[in-house]
Amino acid sequence: MLSRHGGVAYRVIPSLFFFLRPERQRIMALRLSPHMTVMQNAAQRAAKRLLRDFNEVEQLQVSVKGPSDFVSQADLRSEQSIRDDLTKARPGYALLMEESGASGGDNWTWRWVVDPLDGTTNFLHGIPHWAISIGLERRLPDGNTELAAAVVYSPAVDEMFWAEKGAGAFLNERRLRVSARRELHDAVFATGIPFAAVSAPRRLAFARTLGTLMPQVAGIRRFGSAALDLAWVAAGRYDGFWELGLKPWDVAAGLLLVREAGGYAVDPAGGDPLQTGDVVASNGHLHTKLLDIVQDGVAASRTT
Repeated sequence: MLSRHGGVAYRVIPSLFFFLRPERQRIMALRLSPHMTVMQNAAQRAAKRLLRDFNEVEQLQVSVKGPSDFVSQADLRSEQSIRDDLTKARPGYALLMEESGASGGDNWTWRWVVDPLDGTTNFLHGIPHWAISIGLERRLPDGNTELAAAVVYSPAVDEMFWAEKGAGAFLNERRLRVSARRELHDAVFATGIPFAAVSAPRRLAFARTLGTLMPQVAGIRRFGSAALDLAWVAAGRYDGFWELGLKPWDVAAGLLLVREAGGYAVDPAGGDPLQTGDVVASNGHLHTKLLDIVQDGVAASRTT
């Protein structure tokens, strides 16, 4: 049978979400690069166990890591599974992971950036909107870095969002393009509500931006996974996204997805969100309008 959540249909066999294997076969027909093959395989293997845990979410042992920040045994197992697969395939690459932090030193040429379970709170409450996010960074000869590849996998609906620098963005086997909407009153945006750990100025900036934007747009959604929010901008489901106070593993993969789908993704000052943790992403047509509103919210929070 089909169950719907947030306008998305989930296939359910009493309370069990399952993989649609033909999709995986069609992806492989696209002749994935070695990096992308490693990333997708790691995400899929971790997802199998996460899906089993998700079906038994009431039985998970959960500990509190911080305000509004829960870590489950499922989260830790997923990270270990992904770490094992990535390290085995590319033993010389550095890692930056949500739970275990950075490893591999500072002088890396390639680095994996991993969120093993983005949307942990959704997961723990039985809400099927969570994802595995794997980004790959490359250090350039001039010392700067760039995002080279990205995977955001939503196991509950078997949606594999993926992209490689200069090669486009895809959802399973389908090429992605951002939406074509040009007017705010037609647009739906996504955001994330700051937790208590986020600084007071960022919380105030969010509130001011939300208050300004709400009367001007068709809708604003908060589903609880920044990685999927960015993937949905790339897919044209959302017209834009903004959030302040994020971590690199929250957004690394999603930023590349948006850019490779034809959209823009920067911080409110036009810089790199990986450095600041603040993100404004859009389909491009609405970018200046959304960016201006977020910038005004940030500026107002500094003068209050």
